[in-house]
Amino acid sequence: MKRIVGYCLILLLLTGSVAMANSFFPYAYTKEVLPNGLTIFVIPMESPGLVAYYSIVRTGSRDEYEPGKSGFAHFFEHMMFRGTEKYPGPVYDSLMTDIGADANAYTTDDYTAYHLNFAKDDLEKVIELESDRFQNLSYAERDFQTEAGAVYGEYRKSITSPFALLNEKMQDVAYDMHTYKHTTIGFEADIKKMPEGYAYSKSFYQRYYRPENVVLVIAGDIAVQGTLALVRTYYGGWTKGYVPPTINAEPPQTGERSAGVTYPGRTLPVLDIAYKGDRFNPDNRTYVAALLLGDLAFGETSELYKKLYIQEQKVDILDASIPVKRDTPLFEIVARVKKEADLDAVREAVYATLLQYQTTLVNARRLEDLKRRQRYQFLMNLDTPDRVAGGLARFVAITGGIEIVEKLYAAIDAVTLEDIRTAATRYFVPEGRTVVVLKGSLQ
Repeated sequence: MKRIVGYCLILLLLTGSVAMANSFFPYAYTKEVLPNGLTIFVIPMESPGLVAYYSIVRTGSRDEYEPGKSGFAHFFEHMMFRGTEKYPGPVYDSLMTDIGADANAYTTDDYTAYHLNFAKDDLEKVIELESDRFQNLSYAERDFQTEAGAVYGEYRKSITSPFALLNEKMQDVAYDMHTYKHTTIGFEADIKKMPEGYAYSKSFYQRYYRPENVVLVIAGDIAVQGTLALVRTYYGGWTKGYVPPTINAEPPQTGERSAGVTYPGRTLPVLDIAYKGDRFNPDNRTYVAALLLGDLAFGETSELYKKLYIQEQKVDILDASIPVKRDTPLFEIVARVKKEADLDAVREAVYATLLQYQTTLVNARRLEDLKRRQRYQFLMNLDTPDRVAGGLARFVAITGGIEIVEKLYAAIDAVTLEDIRTAATRYFVPEGRTVVVLKGSLQ
């Protein structure tokens, strides 16, 4: 053991990289932070010939704090495929096709992730291409305007979903000050004005696409030191310059809010009941208990699910979301109700369930079974390089590290019956509640 610790210390002094061993996360990994602030996690694993490469920008729609500028984090997901002077977009696409790589990206409220799956023989070429576009993105105003039009088309398509329309309304009603007030794709009015924002887009890129705001997660059939050497070579010259955004904290909600939204078409009514929660923090025992409470009270093994979905058949969807967020999230219960006349009954059943968890202790065996199931599900989803890197993306984006996974599942194991009741009492209160009901215009 002393030899291993000594070796790790020497490695840290010489290269800045640290090998990590774990008790829960099943793969050893190495972390290195370059002098410019870029963080790299290298995770070797059994995956003959396959590699996943995630570039996680710790900027999402949350960071869009300037009035009239929502949607630019998602917009840059599109622009990053426009390429550079060395590798213009069509050339980049052709190279990806030639090496058989699967390249894509997605944007969330808290981060943007660019991910590739490819053969290990192409690792250096991928590192070269990705480092080039992150440092040297180049696009003309005409290309910018074309892509802005495509983003507006994406918005118009997405809003044809009742749930997208409902989510947009919920976030707008529930938040006053925080940037979670707008969805990831942005306010429609802001998206329509994007073609006028060419100069602003350059500023957005210069402020947020900087090495100290990016984390690389590379998993698969790779050699640790060889991979790190390539990253140092291709990313080492990337200059610092990250400018943190000014995010207004959401003030405490002091009274229940409600709203209705009409879907321009045919749909079953949908009930969305949301409560203000706490940001992701494994040291917050009550928050960790809430992660389990959502499943206990509203999951497929819950009494309410059995009652409303199976026995009475009043709903065809019942789900709870207790999200992992950087700032104040919404803890939501969503039910799609088969008959409009049953909306009030379903709403009261949700409230009664929460009251039950506030006044009585959950069954001990159910709680322990859920803990085991969550551990099992997390571990079973780590069977490929892409699922390993993808499964870590949100944790890495919010906290900057993988070690938080160990901390989270240790905290979950420590949750007690009393903690579940405390979470129900702490978060699910009328003064912190927002209720939105969606109905179709055609019945």
